[in-house]
Amino acid sequence: MRIAGKGLVDRNTPVGFRFDGKDYTGFQGDTLASALLASGVRVFGRSFKYHRPRGVMTAGSEEPCALVTIGRGAAQVPNVRATVQEIHAALDARGQNAWPSVNVDLMAMNDLFSPFFSAGFYYKTFMWPRKFWESLYEPAIRRAAGLGALSRKHNEDHYEKAYAFCDLLVVGSGPAGLMAALAAGRAGADVILAEEDHVMGGRLLAEMQEVAGQPGADWAAGVLAELATMPNVRLMTRTSITGAYDGGTFGALERVGLHLARPPMDLPQECFWRIVAKRAILATGAHERPIAFPNNDRPGVMMAGAVRAYLNRFGVAPGQTVAVFGNNDDAHRTVRDLKAAGVKVSALIDVREEATAPDGATLHAGAQVVDTVGRKGLREVVIADRSGQITRIPCDCLAISGGWNPALHLACHMNGRPVWREEIAAFVPQPGMVPGLAVAGAANGTFSTQACLAEGLEAAKAALSELGRKAKAVDLPQAEDGAYRLRAFWEVRGGKHRAWLDFSNDVTTKDVRLAAQENYRSVEHMKRYTTQGMAPDQGKNSNVAALAVLADATGRGIPETGITTFRPPYVPISVAALGAGGQGAGFAPQRFTTSHQASVERGAPMVEAGLWYRPSYFPRPGDQSWLDACNREVGFVRDRVGVCDVSTLGKIDIQGADAGRFLDLVYTNTFSTLKPGRVRYGLMLREDGMVMDDGTTACLAEGHYLMTTTTAAAGQVMRHLDFVAQAHCPAWDVHMISATEQWAQFAVAGPLARELLNTLLEEPVDGDTVPFLGVAPVRVMGVAGRLFRISFSGELGYEIAVPARYGAALYRDLVARAENLGGGAYGMEALNVLRIEKGFITHAEIHGRVTAFDIGLQGMVSAKKDCIGKGASTRPGLSGPEREQMVGLKPVPGSKSIGAGAHLFDEGAEPVRVNDQGYVTSVCWSPTLNSHLGLGFLINGRARIGTRVRLVDHLRKTDVICEVVHPVFFDPEGGRARG
Repeated sequence: MRIAGKGLVDRNTPVGFRFDGKDYTGFQGDTLASALLASGVRVFGRSFKYHRPRGVMTAGSEEPCALVTIGRGAAQVPNVRATVQEIHAALDARGQNAWPSVNVDLMAMNDLFSPFFSAGFYYKTFMWPRKFWESLYEPAIRRAAGLGALSRKHNEDHYEKAYAFCDLLVVGSGPAGLMAALAAGRAGADVILAEEDHVMGGRLLAEMQEVAGQPGADWAAGVLAELATMPNVRLMTRTSITGAYDGGTFGALERVGLHLARPPMDLPQECFWRIVAKRAILATGAHERPIAFPNNDRPGVMMAGAVRAYLNRFGVAPGQTVAVFGNNDDAHRTVRDLKAAGVKVSALIDVREEATAPDGATLHAGAQVVDTVGRKGLREVVIADRSGQITRIPCDCLAISGGWNPALHLACHMNGRPVWREEIAAFVPQPGMVPGLAVAGAANGTFSTQACLAEGLEAAKAALSELGRKAKAVDLPQAEDGAYRLRAFWEVRGGKHRAWLDFSNDVTTKDVRLAAQENYRSVEHMKRYTTQGMAPDQGKNSNVAALAVLADATGRGIPETGITTFRPPYVPISVAALGAGGQGAGFAPQRFTTSHQASVERGAPMVEAGLWYRPSYFPRPGDQSWLDACNREVGFVRDRVGVCDVSTLGKIDIQGADAGRFLDLVYTNTFSTLKPGRVRYGLMLREDGMVMDDGTTACLAEGHYLMTTTTAAAGQVMRHLDFVAQAHCPAWDVHMISATEQWAQFAVAGPLARELLNTLLEEPVDGDTVPFLGVAPVRVMGVAGRLFRISFSGELGYEIAVPARYGAALYRDLVARAENLGGGAYGMEALNVLRIEKGFITHAEIHGRVTAFDIGLQGMVSAKKDCIGKGASTRPGLSGPEREQMVGLKPVPGSKSIGAGAHLFDEGAEPVRVNDQGYVTSVCWSPTLNSHLGLGFLINGRARIGTRVRLVDHLRKTDVICEVVHPVFFDPEGGRARG
């Protein structure tokens, strides 16, 4: 099927590959589709619902049918479009959605039952009997769903994410895109020219047109050669712009290693880019649309533009005898190109009665294709002329052209709605649909090469003017400038066979009419009821034709019917590319503190806290269990001195003249009055009035604060602050940055804490130099640091912070000094016991469903100012005796241990859901008080202190009577912490 002297592939470089277990040979520059078509392969896969044979329809990423699986084992990738997959020596591809093969598919029996599988059949069928849903219906649907299949094995392939910035992003490298990039590049602007194909040039590679007196492909090569020499221009092939977002940000997927037989080990398969552009030009061209007629889904039925692409770019004739069916002049162009290449054209069927025949072509004017013959490969088409006379025309390829739809998807990604242009029977974008984005060329409904070149140049000049740059002289080359003439024609009516709209989802014109008949008249309802335009299609091929059928069925015009919503991504994106770096251990990154190695050397089991790994406890010889180590470490803090790494707490540096005012907005209590050198505890609410986080904030200097957050909520709080700054006070002078990793911070707690610190500080401190809730700069053996007088244990406590590079050495020194004083290191288990004894909360208590009232901190919500979440927190039902309030729980003497997650009931009540009075969030064994202790939430809990409740844990078979007490079990006056 190769045509001598045609195509841009390198015929001196043959490439072997495999498809469905057979060996084939193509040439360098071939796609899988072009190489298989050249070898006479017709069937590439099977359709979704009826498992009908499917071949190639298009030549680009809009391909709905030729979806294949490439690779084996863990490297298996399903649903790859054969039209964009480049061949290479290691390529192993196969058809999908078939068993045992695409040529012999036993699931094709579904086609025999097609009368029972009409639109929405699953909504009507899988309802009764109800008990069959989980046991029969759902498992069967899940097994049948989808086209390709994942391997279910861990993929070791490498993926990356990257960021780029430019003055001008040009999407598409056809004539409009090349002219825009050339003009902007010569003006000195930073330009990115992105093209999803592996070769730039767009339709110029697929047509026999001249530009500036030379073949269009040669002119494009010359422009690209000049652009490649410009240091301010980046040419990105194999890169699909997938979405348009706020702030001039665009998502882009680059296929990096998928075309290589043996890519280097460090080369990723794909890279997902986030491109931020000051201005952008959309020059994505247009998609040719099919015409719906009976049995229009046979392998061999293709788009006319695709037939020209395979002929002129790849040197492949998709058939030995080709018929052409269309409603516009592009059908005639296909005939001319085929005949010039020596390919037999059996007939040109044009629905327009006034059409004239190209030289030497057999024209059937005013005729329509009413059927096709050939299940696994087209053999003939059946046409009807104006009088209804039937003629059968032998052919093995039918080229269809129903007109062109501008590829306007990206322009609609910010909810802009295109407008209908009657003269081209297509939707076109409106100006301003995406801020900073202009549309040029066929994407704008302009279908002559000359006009595309002119629009690309004008769009670049306008963008340069907005960027404050002066465009340099660029000559506009001469090119084809013919008019685009068509008669809007969407479907052939009256046939007894099904006429297909969405070829991958098996949606027919009958399905759309049935949806309208059943009152799914809205275009969005019709889409979901029929699945038209979903999954692989995404509206690229079938959208406008389906809208036309719906409009006809409902008696409306196409503009009145409307268009479905286009959403990112424009092309499929592998999850691995979106989550690059998130595979294996990268899925949950391991973050180690500077003291990690020292803790491991002491035998401490490490536990995850957020993304950090922290020591659970520090065992010693003779310990019978972890509890022995925990009790010992609690004793260090209560009786001597203990050291704990608290570097994982979030640290956010906040500066600016409005920093105090900003803190007042995000915290419930007031911080603008906080003086330098002082620290204050704060409570933060979400916008819905629920508690988000708590922590301390220190005033380091006028307009300079350091906020600390809990370990688990550090990222959430940072995002919240950034949102508040942008959405609520964008004009305020406030700036913030996360400093969590920049500082190593250690808690030194216990009666001897000050004595320990004064052995290593250059200037000793006392209760006056650093008072309770104070902060001061210190020097630790010549290193500048910070000393905070705060305590999470209820004892005299400090937190000392130094730059992270000194953290490991300082931790070892602190622990050694603590051991000399009879203390030592303590881990998370002891930390938990210490804070429960004091009734301090963590995210076990502030888990997202509690208010300040629930935890007894309603007094911290200032009445003198507003704050985020304050108004919402006053809604009815978020305070009062009916709320579950935090209390302490102490089992009566002689009771068994208690566990978190247990539920609370009135003493004597049956432990069932309707009697539920609350739940337990945190528990511990307290060596200080020689008792089990718990924190929990109890309905009207504060009023019930002194009463007893029944604690029941059905999972652990625990049933204990507990006394309800104040949540502060130890030193309620706080005298020990104040020292």
